[in-house]
Amino acid sequence: MFKIIKKENLNNDIVRITVEAAFIAQKAQAGQFVVIIIDERGERLPLTLADWDKEVGTITLIFQKAGFTTRRLAKLEAGQEIQHILGPLGHPTEVKNLGQVYCVAGGVGAAEIYPVARAFKQAGNRVICIIGSRNKDLLILEDILRGSCDEFFITTDDGSYGRQGLVTDVLKDLFTVIEKSAHTQYPGLVYCIGPVPMMRAVADFTRGYSVKTIASLNPIMVDATGMCGACRCHVAGKTAFACVDGPDFDAHQVDFGELSQRLKTFKQEERRISEENA
Repeated sequence: MFKIIKKENLNNDIVRITVEAAFIAQKAQAGQFVVIIIDERGERLPLTLADWDKEVGTITLIFQKAGFTTRRLAKLEAGQEIQHILGPLGHPTEVKNLGQVYCVAGGVGAAEIYPVARAFKQAGNRVICIIGSRNKDLLILEDILRGSCDEFFITTDDGSYGRQGLVTDVLKDLFTVIEKSAHTQYPGLVYCIGPVPMMRAVADFTRGYSVKTIASLNPIMVDATGMCGACRCHVAGKTAFACVDGPDFDAHQVDFGELSQRLKTFKQEERRISEENA
């Protein structure tokens, strides 16, 4: 059993919990995830590690109340326990000194980009973060992300905070500045995580500049050990499994259309279960 040490509602939709998990905290690296099972009747839920404390022995998970299981998890309070947590899983993000790295996130992806941005910063890179959300109320972790980046940009769909528009609008502006400068180089890497349309848009843009771009994928996942095949996706025309081959992949090689379709597989069942347990 894994005790919840702290719980915070970051907004009406997004929750942060800190959980006792000493072994996972010792092994955790940026880009990895865990799978949780709330109780004996719970489904397996993959969540990216948002943070960890090796000395205290805790991990931090940030999630959106998007489905039946995430809403159940959100009802747990500090002092209560999660029955199973498996991890850390997946390949850690490949972190090296590339000079300049752009970290781009949408929605709750802001929580998942934090340890990645921190790791690239610690590796000596100049890190630029671009975070997008639908509106100001849904924006999370602004202060902690600002502290991990050399430059920080916010976009909102409705213009209620930061710049109105999309994260790719900021990308285009930054690349335009680079084009006009005789001494500035393009980033060594663009790393993106968030909704599929956002990641696809980032990949489509950077492809024209041949800038290496990594996307952290979020397909349907069941056992998270490569056995079930639920998280399969196509990368460079070949089948890959996000749980054991990823979750980071070359964004220019990902079939985002297939990924988007597969994420819709259980939408009707999810809606039915949510309505039955409302």
